[in-house]
Amino acid sequence: MAEPDPLEELSLLTAALRVHAEVCALSGAVGLPPAALSPARPERVADATPGPSLQAPAPASAAVPARADAVAPDRAGPTPAAPRATAANVTQRLTVLAEEVARCTRCGLHRERTQTVFARGTGSSGVCFVGEGPGADEDAQGFPFVGKAGQLLDRMISAMGFDRDEVYVCNIVKCRPPKNRKPEPDEMAACRPYLAEQLELVEPKVIVALGATAVEGLLGISGGITRLRGTWRLYNGRIAVMPTFHPAYLLRTPEAKRDVWNDLKQVLKHLGRPVPTKEPVGQSPTDS
Repeated sequence: MAEPDPLEELSLLTAALRVHAEVCALSGAVGLPPAALSPARPERVADATPGPSLQAPAPASAAVPARADAVAPDRAGPTPAAPRATAANVTQRLTVLAEEVARCTRCGLHRERTQTVFARGTGSSGVCFVGEGPGADEDAQGFPFVGKAGQLLDRMISAMGFDRDEVYVCNIVKCRPPKNRKPEPDEMAACRPYLAEQLELVEPKVIVALGATAVEGLLGISGGITRLRGTWRLYNGRIAVMPTFHPAYLLRTPEAKRDVWNDLKQVLKHLGRPVPTKEPVGQSPTDS
């Protein structure tokens, strides 16, 4: 049997690596940022948008065809980073998007709304809280989380060391569901492009998903929030997501506040922010 040609083996390996890199680039499957792996819970990390599995590597002649704008591998240098949008440009684009949302009639929720509820805050902290949908207070005022649940959320934000306006707060759906019911799948799907563009513009480092509906709308994962909370997930293969209980649930179940505070401390660790070591008397810093 003839000895394998080292050059031919190298060529096949190079082709396989090129295919792998191309698939990873297309799928966005870049893995959870290392800082999200808390030493206390390294074993449970899930990605809601995994890339496709790879079959056996194709021979060099069957490699992914070069694009017209591709650079030859032997002359390729670092890919220049795309210029970041300025804060003013992001604000302008969000304003245009909010105006589009205000005119939206993509699903039946628009029929009974007083007004749409787009977002609040700047997101300058790198944190975005995503809830389920507007309630009666939000529908009346046009801003998310302004009722009792919103007041509790503000205390949670303050306990983390952020000002209220430093975080970005929005919902899966922008119109109030009748009687505050859970949004239907088609209603969430109709609003999903708006949420995706919001997150693309704000570029949060961490998304805190408040409740099971928020997790379902963001990641397509259904199931009880008790099972999902406290476990890092990924949005679009690149943004860390921490599921936790909704503030409205905490109003009914105060003993769960400690679990939420533990989840929020994981968020602070991921961001490299100081984590309070001493809690005040009571369940947690989120107590009233």
